[in-house]
Amino acid sequence: MRRARRCRRRGRGDEGVVTAFVVVFAVALVFVSGLVLDGGRILASKREANNLAESAARAGAQAISDDAVRSGNAVILDGPAAQDAACAFLGRAGQPCGGGTSVRTDGNEVTVTVRRSVNLLLLPVGTQTFSVDRSACVVRGITDVTSGC
Repeated sequence: MRRARRCRRRGRGDEGVVTAFVVVFAVALVFVSGLVLDGGRILASKREANNLAESAARAGAQAISDDAVRSGNAVILDGPAAQDAACAFLGRAGQPCGGGTSVRTDGNEVTVTVRRSVNLLLLPVGTQTFSVDRSACVVRGITDVTSGC
């Protein structure tokens, strides 16, 4: 004789629990992946913009005034030549002056500001781009502590 199997009915509130867990877990996984991917791209863009600004400021600081050197005065930066040299460096690097990227000279100081945009791939932000601004300042010659850089 066979024993009759008794079927136990599951509680009616258990359907779909695993599905809800999988959906929540998948959304969290996509969000964390977005943080890693887009966050890494933003950090890399900040580093590249900083390196570019520093290098362009150094390139601009190499433009000295020939007249000041010939007259025996202290080494004085040639402002327009410094701006041209820094902008030429930025142009060769694919980040031309304009559109947020700028070069400014003041006395013996060259200040370069580089603005870059990073397209976000996964993070749901109001805009799909993130702007990165980095500045660098180089002073030519010996200066006092109150320098603007």
